[in-house]
Amino acid sequence: MNKKCVVLLSGGIDSTVLMYSLIADYEVWPLTISYGQRHHREVIAARNVCESRGDWLLKRWKYVDLSNLRSILPSALTGVGEVLEGKYDRETMSQTVVPNRNMIFLAVAAGYAEGLGAGYVAYAAHTEDHYLYPDCRPEFIDSVGETIKLATDGKVKLIEPFTYKTKADIVTLGKKLSVPFKKTYSCYQGGELHCGVCSTCLERKKAFVQAKVEDPTEYNC
Repeated sequence: MNKKCVVLLSGGIDSTVLMYSLIADYEVWPLTISYGQRHHREVIAARNVCESRGDWLLKRWKYVDLSNLRSILPSALTGVGEVLEGKYDRETMSQTVVPNRNMIFLAVAAGYAEGLGAGYVAYAAHTEDHYLYPDCRPEFIDSVGETIKLATDGKVKLIEPFTYKTKADIVTLGKKLSVPFKKTYSCYQGGELHCGVCSTCLERKKAFVQAKVEDPTEYNC
């Protein structure tokens, strides 16, 4: 069976833990896509977490610059409006929805996988993304998994092991796998340090607390 797997790697906690969790059972090929996001530092984080695992993984890492997508995907993350601070709820998170982003990413990843001769694409959506992000919900994941199989004539399948896991569950798994959390990046403000007050920083802080794992992240607040 073909065990080569393309992993969509943003450089954040979820996708990094996913990548590390698959290394024992798959030949992992990380793929990072830039879409013109204000928090472009996560691309650097993606490279760093690959390098931390070994030069062999860094050599497989592929970075694709699709930054011109920002001109057609309006969101606070692509410069349309401001990233709201101070709370983690529907209002603040709705500003960070990037239209159909994950569908686009998965289509690119599936094409890359088929061309590479990889049998799998892995994606790190989790249960706390479901209520707001349409392209993270189980029904979307099931549907796009079928679409990928159809589009590749059954050559590529979707792996999505975190669909029903919380971010705290993912942090707990990452701790067991010795994931270098300090090298991951999540902040939507895009500064050198995590701001500590945007919605994704608050989600990050909360996950470490709930998992009872020390948070090594440097925050401004």
